[in-house]
Amino acid sequence: MIKIIENAPDNVAAFEAVNDVTSDDFEQVVFPHVKEVVAKYDELNYLLVLNTALSDFSAGAWMQDALLGLRNISEWNRVAIVTDDETIIGFTDMFSKMMPGTFRGFKKSLYDEAMNWAAGKTGVE
Repeated sequence: MIKIIENAPDNVAAFEAVNDVTSDDFEQVVFPHVKEVVAKYDELNYLLVLNTALSDFSAGAWMQDALLGLRNISEWNRVAIVTDDETIIGFTDMFSKMMPGTFRGFKKSLYDEAMNWAAGKTGVE
């Protein structure tokens, strides 16, 4: 399931993935919240905490994740992926070279830094 992180800064669409993640999670939780943030700020600052294995994402969830990227490609600003999986962190950092916006992976111990970075708070690079 994907749930909204309620105490995130207003300009960040922040989510936590736990257990099994399905396409319904994107359609019912992620897309509506992302739409609200983009409508309000004309850009997308996004944070996803992965508290589940990537194998827990259904094929439909992966397709919805891809649609999220395509639907909002011109609005991407900052994307923080929070996980302790070094492969995902490396991929996220590399992905930044191929997509609009800046993508950055963070260890879970750096959650606060990741949230501040996604929000664009000064002093966090």
